[in-house]
Amino acid sequence: MQNRDMEVFNALLPIFTEYGYFAVFTMLLVCGFGVPVPEDVTLVTGGVIAGLGYADVHTMFAVGMAGVLIGDGMVFSIGRFQGERVMALQSVRRIITAERYQSAQDAFHKYGRWVMFVARFLPGLRTPVFFSAGMSRRVSFPTWFLMDGVAAAISVPIWVYLGYFGARNFDWMFTILHRFQYGIFALLGLGGGWLGWRWWCKRQITSAE
Repeated sequence: MQNRDMEVFNALLPIFTEYGYFAVFTMLLVCGFGVPVPEDVTLVTGGVIAGLGYADVHTMFAVGMAGVLIGDGMVFSIGRFQGERVMALQSVRRIITAERYQSAQDAFHKYGRWVMFVARFLPGLRTPVFFSAGMSRRVSFPTWFLMDGVAAAISVPIWVYLGYFGARNFDWMFTILHRFQYGIFALLGLGGGWLGWRWWCKRQITSAE
């Protein structure tokens, strides 16, 4: 993963340096649609160009928030209003497979709205989860926006400001980046286990009644 992140970073850095906020915002929209470009590396790279003097870090944070929320919101809205038509497209079925869609539905049934909070930190599942949330009509837009917005308010500043403070020391920056990634996965694993235990307990109580 480390080599892959470095390759993406090296590819994005000259583009972001040249085109600034517009390039960062556009790439984040693309990430929202399931394109295999790590969102965290995209945000870190945006922070780096701010640290190198090509942008303002606070504006970059705002651009990052706008990019991830608008991109995610577009996926949710497409699922809500054009879900069945879009799912008929072969190109979409490669990203949102039947298995991923069913997994997202099972997760909604077990864990409810918290799935959308967790999905923000899981690139491979974020697009299918948000799309299926809209398509299923089991989640309102305000609920989606609240859960995704809270998660973004945690993740976006971490990555942008990490890039900003690590702009002069890439080795340190990528070491911290991967420690954050592993830490997030560990916390999500613990959180998923706790939610699964709660669901099992509720199911046992319901069966006993």
